[in-house]
Amino acid sequence: MGSSSSSNGCSVFLLVFAVVVATASAGNFYEDFDITWGDQRAKIFNGGQLLSLSLDQASGSGFQSKKEYLFGRIDMQLKLVAGNSAGTVTAYYLSSQGATHDEIDFEFLGNLSGDPYVLHTNVFTQGQGNREQQFYLWFDPTRNFHTYSISWTAKHIIFLVDNVPIRLFKNAESMGVPFPKNQPMRLYSSLWNADDWATRGGLVKTDWSKAPFTAYYRNFRANTSAAASTFSDSAYQLEGLGPYGRRRLRWVQKNFMIYNYCTDLKRFPQGLPPECKHSRFNL
Repeated sequence: MGSSSSSNGCSVFLLVFAVVVATASAGNFYEDFDITWGDQRAKIFNGGQLLSLSLDQASGSGFQSKKEYLFGRIDMQLKLVAGNSAGTVTAYYLSSQGATHDEIDFEFLGNLSGDPYVLHTNVFTQGQGNREQQFYLWFDPTRNFHTYSISWTAKHIIFLVDNVPIRLFKNAESMGVPFPKNQPMRLYSSLWNADDWATRGGLVKTDWSKAPFTAYYRNFRANTSAAASTFSDSAYQLEGLGPYGRRRLRWVQKNFMIYNYCTDLKRFPQGLPPECKHSRFNL
C-alpha cells in the first residue's frame, strides 16, 4: 500500500509539474503577439524568438499580446536602447481597455550616455493611477538582456527584475482602495518619444542624430496555471514574498528607489493615500 500510495503521489506531482512547465514555457513572438504600429520599425526574427522595436523621428513602434490574462506571472527579457537614449521611453505593461481600465506598468526612461536609466512603475485601477515608484537599476540594462516580471494575484502585485522583487502592491480593498482583479489585461510594449517629460522633466531632448533607437525582446513567458501556486519555487512568486524576498525588497528600496508616492507629502498635502499606511512593504 505504501509503495502504491507513493507511486500515485509521484504521478500526481509529475502531472502537475508538467502542466506548470507547459503553461510557463517560452513563447514565440509570431504566435503570441501582434505588431500594432510602427510599420517596419517593429520586427520579429530568429524564427519568432527575438523581437525589436525601433524609434526614429517619424514614428515609434509597438506590439500587444494576442491573449488576455487574469492573474499569473508574466516574464520578458529586454535589452534597452543603448547610448544616448534621452527622451525615449520603452513601455512594457499589462492593461485592459476603456475609461475605467486597469494597468500595471514598467516604463524605462532613457537618459544621456553614462547616466542611468530610470525604471518607472505604476498601478492603475478603474482608470486611476498616481501610484508611481521609480528606481535606478544595479546594472546597465543596455549591455545584456535582463528579465522584467509582473506577478499578479487577487492579493498582490509584485514587480521583479531578474527575479528580485522591487515593489509589492497589496490588495487594500478592506481600506477602500480599488485593486485590479476583475479585468483581464493584454501585455503591451512600445518605444516612443516623450522628450517633453521623460528625461529630467523634459529638460533633455531627444538627439535625433542618434536614431534609430532600438530595444530588443526575447524569452516571453506567461504562467497562468492555478497549479503553479502550489509550488514554493521563488521563480513563480505567486504566493507572495518569503523572508528572503522581503530582504531583497528592502535592499532594492533602500539603495535604488529614487521616488515613492507614498512619501511625497507635498503632492498629497491632505494626507497620503490609505494604502501607504497599509504595510511598509507597499512602499
